[in-house]
Amino acid sequence: MSKKVLVPLAEGVEEVEVITIIDVLRRAGIEVVIASLTDNLEVKGAHNIAIKADTSLEKIMSYDFDGIALAGGYGGMNNLKADKRILEKLKNMYEAKKLVAAICASPIVLGEAGVINGKYTCYPSCESAVKGGEYVEKDIVVCDGNIITSKGPATTVFFALELVKYLNGSNEELANELLVPLIK
Repeated sequence: MSKKVLVPLAEGVEEVEVITIIDVLRRAGIEVVIASLTDNLEVKGAHNIAIKADTSLEKIMSYDFDGIALAGGYGGMNNLKADKRILEKLKNMYEAKKLVAAICASPIVLGEAGVINGKYTCYPSCESAVKGGEYVEKDIVVCDGNIITSKGPATTVFFALELVKYLNGSNEELANELLVPLIK
C-alpha cells in the first residue's frame, strides 16, 4: 500500500518548493493530498502563480497520513503558523512518529507547534524565529528522527528525495532518473 503525505497549501507559498515536493513524491508512487487552508482551492503563491489544491484542509483533518510536508515562502509560512489546525496536525503526527517535514521558512511553523527538539536547518536568517532545536548551518537537508528540514528553493529536490527515502526506504532509482548525480 502506498504511503500518503499531506501537503498543506497556504497563500504566499513558495511555488518552486510546493510543486517540487508534490512532483517528486508522486514520481515515487507516494499519494499526495494537497489541501488548501481555506475553502478556496485555488491558492496564489509568493510569485503570483495560482496552484490548485485537491481539497480543503477542513475536509481531511481526520484522515490518517504517513507524513506532512510544509513548503516555505514567508507569507505561506505565516499563514501555516497562524492556523491552529496545522499546529495540531503537526503535533499529533510528530507524537505518532509520523514524518514531519518543512523547508525554507517553514521550520518556524514546526517550532511554533513545539516539535523541534533536535537538529534542524532552514532558510538562512529564519533560525532566529525557530523555537527549540539546534540550528545546523552547513547542511542543506537535516534529518533528526521523524523530522526532516531543508534550506530553500535550490535544495528542494534533495529535500523531497530525503522524504522519499524516509517513506519508501530508498530514493536511488528516482534520484538517478532526476539526474541528481550530475549536480552532486
